[in-house]
Amino acid sequence: MKKMLNLPIPVIKAMHKVGKDINDARRRRRITIELMAERAGVSRTTIGKIEKGDPTTSIGGYASVLFVLGMTDRLSDLVDGAHDLIGRRLEDEKLPQRVRIRSQKSEDNHEQ
Repeated sequence: MKKMLNLPIPVIKAMHKVGKDINDARRRRRITIELMAERAGVSRTTIGKIEKGDPTTSIGGYASVLFVLGMTDRLSDLVDGAHDLIGRRLEDEKLPQRVRIRSQKSEDNHEQ
């Protein structure tokens, strides 16, 4: 595998896990590398790189393989807001401490 693009170790480990999981899913379905490459529209070499978690392989290659495996829905959930715990915490920090309801008098004065 080529240079790791100076990726953090957790990212490298996650990419390797994704590759291994794709490899396992392909083998569970009894799909050969040749057939996977044909169905995904990529080369056998690219399938090998994907299954090793090569970070230099395009996300399109990974997406095509997930499509062949019937796992495209997993791809669309990667950055879904429902799973963005940090983003939601940051939003919660900006919530007002209290909510005030304007009185009818105050609203009438602003309308004039």
